[in-house]
Amino acid sequence: MSNFTSNTYTLKRKILTFTNNISRQLPKPERKFAADITYGMLAAKSCLLTDVVDQLHEGSQKINIVDWLSRHLKKGTPAKAAVSYLQMVKKWGPSEPVIHIDDSDVVKPDGYKFEALGVVREGSESTPSKNVYKKGYHVTEACVLTTSNHPASIFSRIHSSSEKGYKSTNTITFDAIEQGAALFGKATFAMDRGYDDNKMFLKLDGLKQDYVIRLKSNRKLLYHNKWTFADELRNRRKGKIKTSVFYKGKDHEAYLSHVKVQITASRKNIYLVLVYGVTDHPMMLATNKEISSKEDVVKVARTYFSRWKIEEYFRCKKQMFRFEDFRVRKLCAINALNFYITLCMAFLAMVSMESESNALKAAIIKTADPVKEKVFFCYYRLAKGISGILSYAREGVRLWFRTKRPAYRQICLKLAA
Repeated sequence: MSNFTSNTYTLKRKILTFTNNISRQLPKPERKFAADITYGMLAAKSCLLTDVVDQLHEGSQKINIVDWLSRHLKKGTPAKAAVSYLQMVKKWGPSEPVIHIDDSDVVKPDGYKFEALGVVREGSESTPSKNVYKKGYHVTEACVLTTSNHPASIFSRIHSSSEKGYKSTNTITFDAIEQGAALFGKATFAMDRGYDDNKMFLKLDGLKQDYVIRLKSNRKLLYHNKWTFADELRNRRKGKIKTSVFYKGKDHEAYLSHVKVQITASRKNIYLVLVYGVTDHPMMLATNKEISSKEDVVKVARTYFSRWKIEEYFRCKKQMFRFEDFRVRKLCAINALNFYITLCMAFLAMVSMESESNALKAAIIKTADPVKEKVFFCYYRLAKGISGILSYAREGVRLWFRTKRPAYRQICLKLAA
């Protein structure tokens, strides 16, 4: 049993070091709050404040601790902590970073008191022939792939068209692109066909960023001085480059082809990369990256296929931390809670970059008791293992923030001569 308590202490210290690096410029109450809520969510595998409080093992009444956490969330996301977090994630990125941008939703079908609650498309219940709409919020996320090829968020915002002064979803997406460009200087943005928009191409060209965007079938391209539908070009050609790609947890054999075209947005030369054999209809990818060899074509295709990891990121966020079950009502507090969930996901990314021989990482994976020995997305088992190790803790992190009081000298009476 001593082995378990040793792992618990080591893991607790690692979490506190992680949160202190992010909140080091904040006042002590804010630092304690950041450590409490991050530790509590990792231990409980939940963002419900009542579950978080259960893992903190505080001596006060539960309702008082929940109120204390709620008051801090109402203050919003600390700007200094957000900057420190981005600088930390920047160090994890490779020399040629790939940033994935995608939209998701948070469904609150029975919610009535949530601020600016809008209507969103329920992705899990919708089909190609039928859309299901429910009350909820939109979530725009931008993730960079770390050196361990796992996603870490650099932008995450919960928003609703019912907000006062709300402009558009594109405005939020542009904010995500600008933040990625400001953080890394130059990166490759990979997006799905929902972002096949002339405004998106112009924005990326204006910021001098590379991109790989999947096109819709009705997209027109200039080919040999003639406007042609992208699917026409797709049907005329056949894949000549054979390669293997990893998509949605499976290996696929794909055939690739490419052709130089121009797009309606900027009239700049780009490449249309065609991918056959993976989906029912061949994929059409638009990229402004230079292609001079077969390896460049394969690299563009694999850059796009790596975007399935942001979908797993969303799924892990919802399953492992019960993202859709939050109870805070103000949109400012909801986004603050989302920031601390992002910190938990970033902690998983940090652990994933550790060597396989690292004792703590080995203990986490052993505690998770995984079915498969190796997986390509390890956040689920890391979250499960961390929660399992922290379940042996009998106290939270309050003792790590003891108030340092001055040592008073003992009072003594001076005898008269």
